[in-house]
Amino acid sequence: MATIDDLARLVPPPAAPVHAQGDWSAAEATLGFTLPTDYRALVVTYGLGQFGDITLFTPFAGATWPYVDLVWQAGELLDGYRDFRSDFPEAFPYPLYPEPGGLLQWAVTGNGVMLCWLTQGAPDTWPVVVFDFGDHCERYDTGAVDLLYGHLSGRRPVSGLGTTHAIPWFDAARERDHVYVRLSDSDRPYEERLRILRAALTPTGDRGSFTSEHGRQDHFKAIDRDWLVTYETAYGHQIRVAFPPDDAATARAVITAAAHEMGCTVLAATTHNGTPTWIGS
Repeated sequence: MATIDDLARLVPPPAAPVHAQGDWSAAEATLGFTLPTDYRALVVTYGLGQFGDITLFTPFAGATWPYVDLVWQAGELLDGYRDFRSDFPEAFPYPLYPEPGGLLQWAVTGNGVMLCWLTQGAPDTWPVVVFDFGDHCERYDTGAVDLLYGHLSGRRPVSGLGTTHAIPWFDAARERDHVYVRLSDSDRPYEERLRILRAALTPTGDRGSFTSEHGRQDHFKAIDRDWLVTYETAYGHQIRVAFPPDDAATARAVITAAAHEMGCTVLAATTHNGTPTWIGS
């Protein structure tokens, strides 16, 4: 079984983890039980942030980041799914916290797939359940650290968590604007378009890529700017970019100029929740 040291060798943790320290006793008193030992080590080592597309919750995000606060989310899970469960009971094979032995969420993917514990028995023996409402629910008899290590290393991919990247990474949480820039087609080959985009953002660092029947995704980081970028055709032809809010004007200018050099027209630019932005791009 993989340890936190194994995971740290595979995925270097941040030098200064965010929301990694706090009152564990208070959090556990609110929840009504102690939390698994490996999860405590995971939070202390990495803090709030993302393993690729998997966002790790901590009990200490509080009002700053409530939607990724373990304790806050625990109080919302049952109410959030109560009506759905009434209509589709077959989609919920397990109870939900605070019901006895219910699922307690500790991470989530960008597509809303939840990583939960099944809170039955001693906390250090809680299995992980990967739950995607209406589509997927699978139990893994292992803890959080071992599951992440197996998936991120490619030794034991976890169904529902997407494709494992060749170079796994962790990004500590910070406030970022997320913009999806929808592009027209281009006569230039994909590889040339990608080269032009990365040249506009140099220096860049690889964060993995994959190709499927739906298209291709390339993830990279604009290192000096601390922007996270995805260029893809897998879910439409688009550039996804996440950047500190103060960089909004620069991001708009750089990304739209690169798109035009790639031979593309910017068709739309929206935030991650679909709100139009960069009007007139």
